[in-house]
Amino acid sequence: MYVRGTGGVGHCEISMGRKEKKDKDHKDDVCWLSVHGGVAALLLCIAVFALLVRVAVSIHPYSGAGDPPKYGDYEAQRHWMEITLNTPAKEWYRNSTINDLTYWGLDYPPLTAYQSYVHGLFLRFFHPDSVALFTSRGHESPIGKLLMRWTVLSSDVIVFFPAALYFIIVFYTGRRDNCKEDIAWHLAIILLNPCLILIDHGHFQFNCISLGFTIGAVAAIFSKHELVASVLFSLALNHKQMSAYFALAFFSHLLGKCLRRQKPFLEVLKLGLVVLGTFIITWWPYLYSVDAFMQVLSRLTPFERGIYEDYVANFWCTTSIIIKWKRLFTTQLLQLLSFNATILAALPSMVQQIRYPSNQGFLYALLNISFAFYLFSFQVHEKSILLPLLPASLLAVEEPHLFGWLTYYALLSMYPLLLRDHLILPYVSLLALFILFNYSPIRRQGRKERGFLSVWKVLLITLLLSCSLVLHLIYLMLKPPERYPFLFDAMIMLLCFSQFVLLAAYTNVKQWKFMSHSTSIEKEKKIL
Repeated sequence: MYVRGTGGVGHCEISMGRKEKKDKDHKDDVCWLSVHGGVAALLLCIAVFALLVRVAVSIHPYSGAGDPPKYGDYEAQRHWMEITLNTPAKEWYRNSTINDLTYWGLDYPPLTAYQSYVHGLFLRFFHPDSVALFTSRGHESPIGKLLMRWTVLSSDVIVFFPAALYFIIVFYTGRRDNCKEDIAWHLAIILLNPCLILIDHGHFQFNCISLGFTIGAVAAIFSKHELVASVLFSLALNHKQMSAYFALAFFSHLLGKCLRRQKPFLEVLKLGLVVLGTFIITWWPYLYSVDAFMQVLSRLTPFERGIYEDYVANFWCTTSIIIKWKRLFTTQLLQLLSFNATILAALPSMVQQIRYPSNQGFLYALLNISFAFYLFSFQVHEKSILLPLLPASLLAVEEPHLFGWLTYYALLSMYPLLLRDHLILPYVSLLALFILFNYSPIRRQGRKERGFLSVWKVLLITLLLSCSLVLHLIYLMLKPPERYPFLFDAMIMLLCFSQFVLLAAYTNVKQWKFMSHSTSIEKEKKIL
């Protein structure tokens, strides 16, 4: 409502005072709702339920269970605990008679090594045989398995769960359209992400740590704590190099904000020093010589494996059906092609955020740039789809159908991997649970679409879902022809790739539509 004042200054003061009071009252309403409206208890129940689901999945098999001589990812994680416990830090990434890098050599940044050391201490305290040097290779005792599963569960509780809650609190504080159902649903779909649960608590990995740091960094940016965000995201990068999928989004968004401040160079310098300081502290044991530093760096960039290995639903693997990339091009040329394609695909989102940084645009930039890396970067793995899924889950309230569609096809893209791990029962169960949560009656849906276009959409969706269901059954029940042993893998890959490309195109267009809206906001509110 417009309030007439006796003068321009008086009017401004009255308007600002009322606005500040209204914002304060609204924040107080959110706090009151948390305490008296049952939101805190509801969020606690969701967190406990999500933890119980993880426990239920963890009783099933894992990657490489009972499959000598190298077993699988479970053994890799256990072996890193063995090595970090029994050798000095400077030897963790170096090949030696004690640390044979051909047997699950450590190939993640130093923070993963420190995490392995801490978890190794935990295992050694309760069951020393499970991390004894040499003699523990392939160790699969019941108590050892239980302790290993607890390391992942505790990582979730310590890092991922608090980060998700932090994001929810920041995201909904000050929003005028929040309601208890939306808050509860949003936390539930973040914590009950079926792909993350199956990979970490089924297949066996620790993606929850790097993804948790990333969520914390996003929440810190939303709450205008950019230095804290820089530290958290630097930790994510130093835990898993896959977090680089998000790096260009963080860089462009923070740069765009700094350029709009009174002293942009100083703001950029502060962020740069914080990032550099975090990296120096993390890498300190390997900075005593160039050779030691390069030894670690070489372990993080396994270019010798080629541009792809398994049937992953990205550009290089999908098009290899027609273009034999590995035969026609050298590894060095493929590195250059991959780098250029990834940067070109990420560039529109970067430009948009540098020119018009906004919180909503930042989430879309995270999604679009991680899609660019998944589709075009070098050596993509099935689990890499977890990275586009993270910002999609943060956007789920605004894009519920996008999130649901992406999650379903992300699950399908990992289906061959999870089937090899004998995780079909938790796969089906978590898919059913996801459908229940994503399309539950408490979830507020928009108005139903009507008309001719709506009918065609329904027919197309039905066709795609039918194809995916048939592929599920074919892969489970039939053997492929001897001449084409990976025929069914390729069919799943083609279907998932087509959906990922369509979703990436949609979200890129959506992000650029924020331009005019972001311009009007920046004119009204100058970042000081």
